[in-house]
Amino acid sequence: MTTHDIVPTHLVIKAMRDNGYKNAAYAIAELMDNSIQAGATQVELLCAEKTAMATQRVRTRIHQLAVLDNGCGMDADVLRIALQFGNGTRLAPDQQTGIGRFGMGLPNSSISQARRVDVWTWQQGPDNPIYTYLDIDEIERGDLRYVPEPEYKPIPKIWREAGKTFDQSGTLVVWSDLDRCQWRTAKTIIDNSEMLIGRMYRFFLESDEVRIRYHWFDIDQPLLMRSAEAERFALPNDPVYLMSNTSCPEPFSNQPMFQQWGDTFEYRVRYRGESHPVYLRFSYAKETAREKDNAGNLPHGRHAANNLGVSIVRANRELDLDSGWIINYDPTERWWGVEVHFPPALDEIFGVTNNKQSARYFSEMAKMDVEALIRDYGDSYANMVEQMNADEDPRIPLVEIAKKIGQNIRTMRGHLSAQTRGLRSSEKRHQNGKTTERKATDITRQRIEDGYRGESDTQEEQQTPEERVEEIKQELIDQGTMETVAEQLAAQTVGRGLKYQINEAYLSGSPAFFDVKSRGGTVIITLNTNHPAYGHLIEVLEKDPANINEDELRSRLDKARDGLELLLMAWARYEDEEPVGKRRDAVQNARWDWGRYARQFLDNDEE
Repeated sequence: MTTHDIVPTHLVIKAMRDNGYKNAAYAIAELMDNSIQAGATQVELLCAEKTAMATQRVRTRIHQLAVLDNGCGMDADVLRIALQFGNGTRLAPDQQTGIGRFGMGLPNSSISQARRVDVWTWQQGPDNPIYTYLDIDEIERGDLRYVPEPEYKPIPKIWREAGKTFDQSGTLVVWSDLDRCQWRTAKTIIDNSEMLIGRMYRFFLESDEVRIRYHWFDIDQPLLMRSAEAERFALPNDPVYLMSNTSCPEPFSNQPMFQQWGDTFEYRVRYRGESHPVYLRFSYAKETAREKDNAGNLPHGRHAANNLGVSIVRANRELDLDSGWIINYDPTERWWGVEVHFPPALDEIFGVTNNKQSARYFSEMAKMDVEALIRDYGDSYANMVEQMNADEDPRIPLVEIAKKIGQNIRTMRGHLSAQTRGLRSSEKRHQNGKTTERKATDITRQRIEDGYRGESDTQEEQQTPEERVEEIKQELIDQGTMETVAEQLAAQTVGRGLKYQINEAYLSGSPAFFDVKSRGGTVIITLNTNHPAYGHLIEVLEKDPANINEDELRSRLDKARDGLELLLMAWARYEDEEPVGKRRDAVQNARWDWGRYARQFLDNDEE
């Protein structure tokens, strides 16, 4: 009688090979996870190349890839379990406290890149290893149905010579026939893995719990394998840039490039009867990182551009740098950072995937329309939270965490925007004529001659130029402008005799479109970048018009006109809702007075 498997073996293996590793670096990280979980303090990525003739040219290609560690090693039973798909020694919930998960790492990651994996492991010195393997060809032919019984087999000489970490216990995993590795040379594999691995294991590297060595060599020329050019050691790659001694280029390789934004926020999540902590940490660039006009194109700026997103960290190992929170076209996004730390006990809440490449439920929060969710549950955020708690909705912790992240990102964006706003001088907008500040100053000087006085005029008379510069500078700094920029702007304002200074800042909590303060004999008008009118009227027109088509330009102008009309309608509604009497009369008088000032300022515009 013919038997029919429910799922043919060759189809199962094909499906497992297509298990979604983003690239070889993520697959290699699975092996390193096993090493760290096993208590390794030394981990090595060893890449053996082979030179061969290809299309009438001599080419060097990756031949084998290995990960070596000095962890606790495995006995025969654990070794066989480690190579079984879906099995493992830490599957029970109370054992899932480290960076491992599901027991899928070693076999799944291996076959995602190679057709054969060989494993040596030892607990009584590297001269006494046990060995077994998996081979895709044998599995597809039906010749290999079970993990072979581990047996003694010496570690090949080439790996004994290439590796440095052969301690009393350890494991060596070797991939051969790398048919699915998209990178063809050892150096390319290491170059592309270095930044990712440095980011994933940054906390282990920073604390010196683990040292990771990269080494590549020609398998047929062992004398070259000790070349200094073919060896390097992993450095932490910190996407929130609060660590020292990292892979960030000078001048921030030995000092943090960012500073922490606020305190570390702790959120407690109850799950399965226990309370678990989730930590949020925020950071933003120091002024020294952005003080040059081309900071984004400098080495440290380009490094930051490769670390965009919210870092999701599980048990001190990064799962993903989630880019769903960033504005892709905005270069300012590289100058802020966010870390989310959670324990393995919350894997189901966060939606951690089997291959530990993402936390999908958490990542969905970046795209969630919270306002729509509020409408589904009621008329306020508080009512939504109350109802979701009553329904035992598992999303409620993630919604509240995402809300906190979104609020802080928006605030940091506003602060970063204010930091360098002065680098874009208003002179650039009026290269062929007077600035608006100059025009308004001329009109104000005329009003002073006509007998009209303001608070700023008294300040101008009573303070020295140095005192005026310092007072204006301090106000700009308080609004978030970088000190060097604030000093430059204050000196220019006083030196040119200007009565007005236009600034832009994120005025958190203020409902006003703009703020007005008299400082150092100058009226500082601060546009609130947190107000919708800013996006409609200012930002949309300030964006560089170079290389945009006519439709985009028309769209910008239409948005600006709509913004102006809506502002006027908002004022009209304000008047309309005021009771008939003194309050409405006062509002109308303010509109009329402002109109008279506006007429004088605009009628005197010579341009």
